Amino acid sequence: MKKQVWIVLTDGFADWEASYISPELNKPEAGYQVRTIALDKAVKTSMGGFDVLPHHTWAEACEKGNDPAMVILPGGTSWLAEVNVPIRELVRHCFQRGIPVAAICDATTFLAKHGFLENHKHTGNTLGYLKQGAPEYRGERLYVEAQSVCDGNLITANGSAAVEFARDILKKLGVLEGEALEQWFHIAKHGFLSA
Repeated sequence: MKKQVWIVLTDGFADWEASYISPELNKPEAGYQVRTIALDKAVKTSMGGFDVLPHHTWAEACEKGNDPAMVILPGGTSWLAEVNVPIRELVRHCFQRGIPVAAICDATTFLAKHGFLENHKHTGNTLGYLKQGAPEYRGERLYVEAQSVCDGNLITANGSAAVEFARDILKKLGVLEGEALEQWFHIAKHGFLSA
């Protein structure tokens, strides 16, 4: 049975930020199955105008009794809205159970706002942006100026780093490694392989 990777959808989610990783995880040989989850079963409209019906609510997914192999939080326009605050419980559940969490763009600001970046090296859109969006944030000593940062079971990336984000997820989940991973990254980032 394939292990599930949950992608959390919110209204206004950044559709491209999970677009590099999803097809790679869904390949038969990867051993994973991508499932979209949300706080409710309402259609979520992405920043690009795609209407997506989530596979499950978080409650439904948990009722099935299987934790995911990873939870991915794409960025988007509504992460700081009150309606999304309950997602912190999903993140807390993952941290407590050692389930990797991967967040990109404004989802990193959400993590900062709820105290999840204070014990791990991380990145975000910028340090100033994290502080502005999350005045409660106290993790600046661990902030790294990088496209994507992996520290233990936490992957964070800035909004311009969808390919780097996907590379770090592929590596963390053991889907690709070594030369195969580097080739994938080079093709996805540059469109070709050097001779």
